[in-house]
Amino acid sequence: MFKSVSASQTTITELMIPSYANFGGKIHGGILLSLMDKVAYACASKHSGLYCVTVSVDTVDFLSPVEVGELVSLMGSVNFVGNSSMVIGIKAMAENVSRGDRRHTNTCYFTMVAKDSEGNPATVPGLILEDREQIRRCLEAMKRREIKNRYQSEFENEKSSLRVDAEIHLLQGQRVKVK
Repeated sequence: MFKSVSASQTTITELMIPSYANFGGKIHGGILLSLMDKVAYACASKHSGLYCVTVSVDTVDFLSPVEVGELVSLMGSVNFVGNSSMVIGIKAMAENVSRGDRRHTNTCYFTMVAKDSEGNPATVPGLILEDREQIRRCLEAMKRREIKNRYQSEFENEKSSLRVDAEIHLLQGQRVKVK
């Protein structure tokens, strides 16, 4: 079974209220991440027809602060599917309705996994790519996954071979103080 990207695309728009603001008066990043998680869940569950869980959040870019009173629209789509996993790309746009301007504020990628009734990973439908943009996003998701796996492997090797006494000299010139 296959489903098109457009079948699960989701947009959520929410007004940014004062209780969402941080101490600097801007919308707290955690609020935006929570909204992104909702969009990712909606896309993944629509594509799979199943309960889905977040297993990874990659490359959360905060490009521009969001202000109280703005409308934030989060657009999500399934960019790639594995056996039970789905990569959901999310773009956030803030709109100041009084000024009439819109700007791109966030981009991120969630990996969601579909679960069966016993809580085990479940196979998801394949993905029908309908245009060049969807093909590009799918290829980028594959590259991102490949690079992430390579990074994780290399970092695990570095962590296991790290010798604090032999490498403590690397802290010289850094903004740290060893007691």
